[in-house]
Amino acid sequence: MADGAKKGPFAALRGAAAKPAAAKEETGLGKTRRRLSVVSDNKLVEGLSGLATEDATKATDSSAGDHVITSYAGVSKKGYAPYNPRKKNQDALIMEHHAETGSLLLCVFDGHGEAGDGVAQFFRNQMPPTLFAHPGFVGGVEEVKQAIAESTAFLERNLLRDSSIDTEFSGTTAVMCVIRGKDLIVGNIGDSRISKGTCAASADWKKGAVVATQVSDDHKPDRPDEKARILKEGGRVFAVEYDDGIDGPPRVWLGHMDVPGLAMARSLGDTVAHSAGVISDPEFTHTILTPEDKYLVIASDGLWEFMTDQEVLDIMHTQTEPRRSVDLLIMDANGRWMKEEQVIDDTTVIVAHLDVKA
Repeated sequence: MADGAKKGPFAALRGAAAKPAAAKEETGLGKTRRRLSVVSDNKLVEGLSGLATEDATKATDSSAGDHVITSYAGVSKKGYAPYNPRKKNQDALIMEHHAETGSLLLCVFDGHGEAGDGVAQFFRNQMPPTLFAHPGFVGGVEEVKQAIAESTAFLERNLLRDSSIDTEFSGTTAVMCVIRGKDLIVGNIGDSRISKGTCAASADWKKGAVVATQVSDDHKPDRPDEKARILKEGGRVFAVEYDDGIDGPPRVWLGHMDVPGLAMARSLGDTVAHSAGVISDPEFTHTILTPEDKYLVIASDGLWEFMTDQEVLDIMHTQTEPRRSVDLLIMDANGRWMKEEQVIDDTTVIVAHLDVKA
């Protein structure tokens, strides 16, 4: 472990003091360092790759049965890191319809670490057939939650047995949504997020304001309940204070060693971080959609890092086509990343328009 740490996990900490950092105003390089990987020999920004192409781009309309979603679209777009133009997109998305139950499965995965793209793609490829085959998926809300939890655990066990994907310091977030009738069932792991937009139920609701509501709760290491669990399991939570006085975000560390430095409290994979109290259990929410609910947006933190839920929903409210909303959101998010940090995170966005009958 010590030898491997010198070649991998500790490489990005050379010249940095891994100790609790005081809160400081961040400018320039400091903001960039908020996303530096502390386990990568290449010192890459987590989740970044070349900007040349889009990956897993889809746009789909849906009007199946009594489905409350009238249309939806999703795009996963590579980020930009000038020092690593060939790095793969580490995000992935799922948009799959289940005909038997009239359900729509919408998921976003945000991989991180050297093998993060492999972890995200593994779940993108395996989750739909595994979840749809689970006997509980055709049941009620609680059975669907159980199906999501058990399918996720089953796939993670398979992932950890896959020798072609090194999960020691790599993993992915997951926000998984099942929309069936008026039921919105969400299982969240990490800091990707789903939000909804609510408007007045009148015929001219498009002329009114939209109110954004965060449906899932990000699993940041300093969230009080998440931090308490990590500390109880012997891990530590603190931000790296670098020699030049620049601080990073709160991260998870082993109790006796300054690795892995994971910037989230839940993830899939990340075997070293799991020994420090990081877990892969989904946190579930169940929402009954109403006629006032008009929009859903599911996205990786490439969207949420510099945009509030309200800003995102305000942009969506100006558009009638989901694909146009997706394009505008990614363009806006990319512009903010370049302005703030001169790099762009991979950004995956799924947008859905709702028409819920009373």
